[in-house]
Amino acid sequence: MATQVPASIKADWKPNDKWLLGIVLAVINFWLFAQTLLNVIPGIQGELGVERTLGNLAVSLTSLFSGIFIVVAGGLADRIGRVKIMYAGIYLSILGSLLIALTPENLGWVTDAMLLGGRIVQGLSAACIMPSTMALVKTYYEGKDRQRALSFWSIGSWGGSGFCSLFGGLMASSFLGWRSIFWISIVLSVLALFLLRGTPESRADADPQAAAHHFDWAGLICFIIMLVAINIYISQGPIIGWVSWTGIVLVALFVVFLLVFLQIETSRSGAFVDLKLFRNGTFTGATLSNFMLNGAAGTLIVSLGLVQIAAGMNSLQSGLLTLGYLIAILATIRVGEKLLQRFGPKKPMIWGSIITAVGILMCSMTFLLIGQYIVVSFIGFTLFGIGLGFYATPSTDAALSNVPQAQVGAAAGIYKMASSLGNAIGVAISAALFVAAQAVDPQLIQSWGIFLGRQDNVALRFGGAVGLLFNVFMVLIAIASIIVAVPAHRPKEEEEAKPEIVAPPPIGN
Repeated sequence: MATQVPASIKADWKPNDKWLLGIVLAVINFWLFAQTLLNVIPGIQGELGVERTLGNLAVSLTSLFSGIFIVVAGGLADRIGRVKIMYAGIYLSILGSLLIALTPENLGWVTDAMLLGGRIVQGLSAACIMPSTMALVKTYYEGKDRQRALSFWSIGSWGGSGFCSLFGGLMASSFLGWRSIFWISIVLSVLALFLLRGTPESRADADPQAAAHHFDWAGLICFIIMLVAINIYISQGPIIGWVSWTGIVLVALFVVFLLVFLQIETSRSGAFVDLKLFRNGTFTGATLSNFMLNGAAGTLIVSLGLVQIAAGMNSLQSGLLTLGYLIAILATIRVGEKLLQRFGPKKPMIWGSIITAVGILMCSMTFLLIGQYIVVSFIGFTLFGIGLGFYATPSTDAALSNVPQAQVGAAAGIYKMASSLGNAIGVAISAALFVAAQAVDPQLIQSWGIFLGRQDNVALRFGGAVGLLFNVFMVLIAIASIIVAVPAHRPKEEEEAKPEIVAPPPIGN
């Protein structure tokens, strides 16, 4: 679908580095500030007076709502204007950060509502900002300038996600306190609005075929109900009971609305999610592995939460464990690009996933003494970052280079949706397993003779191991999907016909 930009406006207006900085600030509001709760929540849930399971739900809700609405927001951006949707996303970021910054302590449902509400609004913000800013960058830059601009876009996403644990810990441990994270987010959002002022509107050319179809509201509503139901069941299971009536009703809601959703999406044109894309094996393999590797973000909430609770670390000290992750992921994204060019997508995707699995496995060694675990987990997080760096660009290329040109927009939306939903579901399951496995009899765990050092916290450490090993399992599924679905080499005709295009930056982030 072509991009509609009046020639006179484009001739009179050119993006500059200040404008690009505004784009980066808009993008980083989710990846840096909203994601800090992965590390900060263990230290603040007691202060706020919220249950641990509700805190875990708050962490996953932002990615969940981002994933649910990113396809919708991308479509709205194409139709009513990318700049309008980008501004809407920035304003929502301000509102979400404000709700969290002002969340009162120990006021029961008021505290819960403001915390969860703020996280939902932050998710809607990310859904608006990510597709609209990427589309604007691709519209207003060309050639090498576009490559440079997309690299900065990636720095905002990957750099923000790599730095979030360390930054969140630094602010939470300082005299400014954890609420300063969200006040700073508001300040940078206002700065982004200032830098982006005057951006000319851009939208896609009207598609007569698409205009003939009404929006798939039924599909969207079913999608929301089924995902929210399963997310609440996973995150709140330890409290409500896995086989309680409430739990059974939540599972039933998920199953019923999943079946209805599949029926709707396969029986109508203009579906909310174009399931026909999954007939393409390469796209399916890349998207499924992207979902699973993003789900491995559960490693952060479990490992960092464990060292804070079991070893008495503050959020800054635990955040320092991810310093190698930050450096590695930024240093190896371009390496992944070079590996893609030399070997095609399959090998670097597998290599990256294997390195990631080894890194998470090292973080799972909670039976070690604390000094040993700190060293091993630091190495593990570094390998985690290297693996994701190898995987990111080849995965994006595999997903988007193997679908028809007319479906690239829909494919990109689904691929990005898989990133956010994988993050949400992975965090929710990992955190739930972390809590649930602590109910195992400590004497039984001690009888195995595996856990070194202190024995009064073996149940906690066992819970951490279970939650972390689940992330290894998710990466193994990712590896299997790549092996089965992604071809070792591109088809010859595709290589010959492939135009010189710039792939969008990886959203795995």
